[in-house]
Amino acid sequence: MVRKTHPAVKENDLPAAELDRLVEESLGDFQGQSLDEYLAPKQNYALEQIVRGRIISISNDSDEVLVDIGYKSEGVVPRMELEDGNAYKAGDEIDVSLESLDDHGTLVLSKRKADRKRAWDRVINTYKEGDTVSGKVMRQIKGGLLLDIGVPAFLPASQVSLRRAGNIKDLEGQDLPCTIIKIDPSRMNIVVSRRKLLEDQRARLKEGLLADLEEGQVRDGVVKNIVDFGAFVDLGGIDGLLHITDMSWGRVTHPSEVVAIDQKIKVKVLKVDREKERIALGMKQLLENPWERVLEKYPIGSRHNGKVVNVMSYGAFVKLEDGIEGLVHISEMSWTRRVAHPSEIVQANQDVAVVVLDVNRDKQEISLGMKQAEANPWEAVESKFPVGTHIKGKVRNLTNYGAFIELEEGIDGLLHVSDMSWTRKVSNPAEVLKKGQDVEAVVISVDTERKRVALGVKQLTADPWQDTIPQKYAVGARITGLVTKITNFGVFVELEKDLEGLLHVSELADRRGKGADKTVADGQKLAVEVIKLDAEEHRIGLKLSDDEFDAAAADAPALAAPAADAPALAAPAGDAPAPAAPREPAVPASAPTPEAGEAPASPPG
Repeated sequence: MVRKTHPAVKENDLPAAELDRLVEESLGDFQGQSLDEYLAPKQNYALEQIVRGRIISISNDSDEVLVDIGYKSEGVVPRMELEDGNAYKAGDEIDVSLESLDDHGTLVLSKRKADRKRAWDRVINTYKEGDTVSGKVMRQIKGGLLLDIGVPAFLPASQVSLRRAGNIKDLEGQDLPCTIIKIDPSRMNIVVSRRKLLEDQRARLKEGLLADLEEGQVRDGVVKNIVDFGAFVDLGGIDGLLHITDMSWGRVTHPSEVVAIDQKIKVKVLKVDREKERIALGMKQLLENPWERVLEKYPIGSRHNGKVVNVMSYGAFVKLEDGIEGLVHISEMSWTRRVAHPSEIVQANQDVAVVVLDVNRDKQEISLGMKQAEANPWEAVESKFPVGTHIKGKVRNLTNYGAFIELEEGIDGLLHVSDMSWTRKVSNPAEVLKKGQDVEAVVISVDTERKRVALGVKQLTADPWQDTIPQKYAVGARITGLVTKITNFGVFVELEKDLEGLLHVSELADRRGKGADKTVADGQKLAVEVIKLDAEEHRIGLKLSDDEFDAAAADAPALAAPAADAPALAAPAGDAPAPAAPREPAVPASAPTPEAGEAPASPPG
């Protein structure tokens, strides 16, 4: 075979022997191989295969690192994948994953994926579902936490703790032991649970704890949950209930006032139900019951200072010390005020002075009084306002039966309608008085025990029925009067201001029986004659004088006859005395005096 000489050889005029030597040194074992055979890879490669490679070059001016994996061309690894804290240099060997071949024929490699797959293989070859692993919380992600157990593992938020966790972000950076609950090789996912690990631990502890627990033991615990009725305390494997009533001898509105989540406390075992796995705990039982010495510290009649802790419609509860509260009933709040609701006198957290009225240690009840801590103003009323005393006061309230006059602060007297005038019939006190008006009156009676003072205005003057009226309006006296009111039983005639007499219909009926037809009208003047005077009952009976009847008979219409069931308040002249108009009876000194603004249950008398 004749070898043709290449033009470049001719140009350099190299001897044939020298040229053969240089080629042999350069190609070595290549002799006998084609160029394609030489450039072909020494092994078969597949995508995502992990191979060992050698770093060829690292340049600060490039984001890629050249790596030789024995392929027909070098591969490139993103430089940021080598920035894991290690200092790499040319010649270092690293594991890489074959990702793809780009359009320029460059092989794309990934060190990060190779590291992850190596770690994944190492983890799944070491652990299986149900095994316990420990990992550092990398960061919070949607739905839970990411743990580093050699590979990232997912810890759902619901599996972080035995109970609902607070801010799980606070766990970042902490090492948490967990149980592997799921391994998905196809997706390279691992799910872990710290809750499962804790539950398994508690189950083992619970069995031993239940066997060891006895009533009366004092145990250390940690508050795990707070509810309205108490707190659940972890005794180290099982929870016990610390009821709100067993937290303190004092008043507890909510358990959070006494304990807090994760607080370490000492508790006493009150009851153990092993069948239902229920444990009742107490804190107050570790302290002395203050009610044991209540009679020594709070004897009846003793005075103390306390704080109002609760106001109810029937009274107020006053705290004397932690665990000792007493009730001030609404009736024991004021000597003088009629209290509709305790909030008119006291408010929550107010400091008050009280006197012990009664103690029941067995029922843990104390009756207290506020008014007893002050002087009783009614004890001085009789000496300050004896019967016959003239007083001046202001009308504080009006009722349909009288007016309440303020004698001094907290002390009222009742001026009954029957004691407002000797002669005028007062139907309603508003006819003669108004609220806030200054009134002068006289004390008629004082009942200290029932806290009542009766007043009178008419008693300021002499009773005209005892002297003046009997003299002026003796039987037979003739007067001209004014018709003020017409009723079915007769006519009221005003004889003078505030003094009336009754002209009974029977007096007119007799005249009508003789053929007379008589009519009267409001405001009409009549000549009348007194036929009866009752000074005790304050009544004057009248009849028409003969002159009046004769003068008016011609044009006066007849007065209607009384109804069949109308009361006969007057009898015909000469047969029986004619009664005067009805009068409200006065309140006797011993009768109960209604409170201001309150109508009596029955008419006073």
